Amino acid sequence: MTNLHKYFRAEIVSMPPYKPGEQPGAAKVIKLNTNESPYPPSTKVKDAIVQATERLERYPDPLGTSFRLAASKVLSTKAVSVSPDQILCGNGSDDILTILTRAFVGVGEVLRLPFPSYILYRTLAQLQGAAFEEIPFNAAFGLAPEFYVSHDKLKLVFLPNPNSPSGSVIPHDAILDLARSVDCPVVVDEAYVDFAPSNCIELIARDPRIMVTRTLSKSYALAGLRFGYLVAHESIIDVLRKVKDSYNTDAISIAGATAAITDQVWLRENVAKICATRARMTVELRAMGFDVRESHANFVWCTRNDRPVAPLYEQLKSRGILVRYMNYQPWGDGLRISVGTDAEIDATLLILKDLLKEPAK
Repeated sequence: MTNLHKYFRAEIVSMPPYKPGEQPGAAKVIKLNTNESPYPPSTKVKDAIVQATERLERYPDPLGTSFRLAASKVLSTKAVSVSPDQILCGNGSDDILTILTRAFVGVGEVLRLPFPSYILYRTLAQLQGAAFEEIPFNAAFGLAPEFYVSHDKLKLVFLPNPNSPSGSVIPHDAILDLARSVDCPVVVDEAYVDFAPSNCIELIARDPRIMVTRTLSKSYALAGLRFGYLVAHESIIDVLRKVKDSYNTDAISIAGATAAITDQVWLRENVAKICATRARMTVELRAMGFDVRESHANFVWCTRNDRPVAPLYEQLKSRGILVRYMNYQPWGDGLRISVGTDAEIDATLLILKDLLKEPAK
């Protein structure tokens, strides 16, 4: 049989595939492995989607104007103004990250990212035939001095804030210092920012090389809809529109996302519930002997020094509870546990307590 792999670009064949969290299909499990919202979205979303289905014979608005207008109002405050022309819509924030990498990083050039963080960043560089420069966080999950060093091939920096798996945040002053130290744009990936006390939107006006990506998958409970957006200087958005697919968001996703972002009362209530459960999880997991970092996201990162955690991951899975096992050397391994409903978390904590009574394997 003909070797069909020979027709692909060599770097595509050799690169490892991105591995998302396990999707159980129809199986009945407690799913705490992909940082989804445990609660359904605003009821306004369903109503907007039903209305959008009445005109599916037409192409969608290529710029997602209704969403940009709504988001502009939500993001603007007394301290900062965000115009609709500063917003680019995408098929999830992964689409936005892809557009940015395609636009700024060429073959043989460099994309910088911290480690450990979102592994898709590496894949995006490889797809471009570019290199990724992975710089470890320091022991406190802050930026190491090497992160601020610029060089000619460095064309883009990705900075997840809050970060996964740590749930940690980088202070605004450090991000501004970074933008002023490197001669390239800095993308602050704020996928989890609604669970944190502050965001970086106001930094865009202070340094136009700073850009902010957002997703509606987490706090707005729309992981299945696929909608994200970028906030940046108008001149950057203007050029990025040349790079995106013509219709990269469909009519249903635009309608649902617009309805979601306009329901800020629902958002505040949803975030408050998740943050309250996160705080309780943190206390109870620490009482069980886990080292749990203070999280500013909708998950917690749990490690142990007294026993391996991989067997705990497998034992939880065998009991119908999915969490995410991750091993980052030399950091070690841990369990990233998404915040579920109170009932889901109660069940998970109860089973963990029983498992920890058994000798370590």
